[in-house]
Amino acid sequence: MPDARFQPLPGFRDFAPQEYALRNYLFTTWRRVAHRYGFVEWEAPTIEATELYLKKSGGELPTQLFRFTDQGERDITVRPELTASLGRIAAAYQREYTKPLKWFEIGSCFRYEKPQKGRLREFVQFNADILGEAGEGSDAELLSLAIDCMREFGFTADDFVVRVSDREVWLRYAAEHGVSEERTPDFLAVIDKLERDRPEVCQEKLDAFGLKRDDLLQFIANPPAGCSPRYDAVLADLEARGLAEYVKLDLSVVRGLAYYTGLVFEIFDKGHSLRAVAGGGRYNGLVATLSNNAVDMPATGFAMGDAVIAHLIEACPAARALRDAATKPDACDVCLVLAAPEKRGEMLSLASGLRDAGVRVDIPLAPAKMGNQLKRAEKIGARYAAIIGAEYPTIELKTLATRESVRTDIEGLLTELE
Repeated sequence: MPDARFQPLPGFRDFAPQEYALRNYLFTTWRRVAHRYGFVEWEAPTIEATELYLKKSGGELPTQLFRFTDQGERDITVRPELTASLGRIAAAYQREYTKPLKWFEIGSCFRYEKPQKGRLREFVQFNADILGEAGEGSDAELLSLAIDCMREFGFTADDFVVRVSDREVWLRYAAEHGVSEERTPDFLAVIDKLERDRPEVCQEKLDAFGLKRDDLLQFIANPPAGCSPRYDAVLADLEARGLAEYVKLDLSVVRGLAYYTGLVFEIFDKGHSLRAVAGGGRYNGLVATLSNNAVDMPATGFAMGDAVIAHLIEACPAARALRDAATKPDACDVCLVLAAPEKRGEMLSLASGLRDAGVRVDIPLAPAKMGNQLKRAEKIGARYAAIIGAEYPTIELKTLATRESVRTDIEGLLTELE
C-alpha cells in the first residue's frame, strides 16, 4: 500500500510499476485485436477548444468538463472523450485516406464527476471507430471488434452481454405518442435514466410528456417484432461470425450523448456488479456538425474504459489468470552477479555486449554479497543469473526457476539466452 501521506488527487491514480504493467496489458490486448481487424492508430491533442464539446454533446457532459481560460484568453477543455476530436480530425484529413476509415485510439480522458468504483476523473479509453460507411456491415464489424476484445481478455458469454438498441425505434415511438421533435432529446434523456432513477422520479419526468412509466417498461420488455431492421441485419451478420450469443436487443439503452443517431450498445457484466464496460453507437451527423457541414461522413464507434474492465478482470478467474501471466515481473532476461570484485570491468564489458545484442541485462550498481545479488535477481523476475567469478571468461549460468546451472563461455552464454 502507498504511504497515506503521498496520495494523488481524488479520482486520479498513480501507476507504480505493477499497476503500469496492468495498464500495458490492457493496451497491448486492445492493440492486438484492433490490428487483427485492420484498424490503424491515431491520437488527438489532450486539450481542445471548449466549443468542440459544446456543439453537439448533450447530457451531463458539459457540466463535467475540466474547463479553463488559458493565457491567451481562449476557452479550452481537457478532453472528456475522443469522438469530438475524431470528428474534427477526420474532417480535416479524410481526403488523404481510403474509405471507410477504421481508426482506433488509446488515451486518457478527464471528467469532473464524483469518483466511485469504475468511475474516475482521469481514465483511459480504447476508442474504435469506422467512418465513411453507412451500412449495417460497419455496425456489425464494430460490435464484433468489441466482443473479441472481451474474449481476448478471457471472458465468455457467461460473463458479459452486449445490450443493443436502436434510437430510431424511440424516435418513432416519440412521434407516435405526441412528443414533438424539439422535445425528443429530453424524452430520450428520460429513457437513458429509466433504470437508474427511482420509479416516482421517472414518472414525474414522464408526466411532462403525458406518458406512463409502466407502458415504457412493457414496450422495452416486449418490443414489436421487426421494430429495428438494422438490428436484425446486424444480428444475422453476427450469427455468421459465430458471435450472436453475446448480444441481445434491449431498448432501455439509448446512450446519454445527443450525437447518437441510430444503433447504440453497451457491454455489461452478467452479474450486474459494475457500470457499463463499454458503450457506443452510430453518430452519422457529428462530422458534419463539427465541420459546419463542410464534410459529411456517416460514422459508428465505441469506447472501452480501463477502470471498469480492470475490476471485471479481477472478478473473473479465467481473465485474472491471463492478466497475471502477462503482468508477472520480468524486468530483465539475465542478472549479472559479480562474485569477484576485481572482474567488474569485464562484467561491464559483457553487459554492454549483451545489451547491444538485444538482451535485457541488470547489473549490481554497488558492491554486494553474491547471495544478496541472487535474491535480487529472483525478486525482479529475471530468468537467469550469470555469475562472474575469478575464472572469467568461464561463466556460471543459473536458471532461477529450476536452480539448474551450466558452465559456459561468452559465446555459449549468448546461445543459452537466445
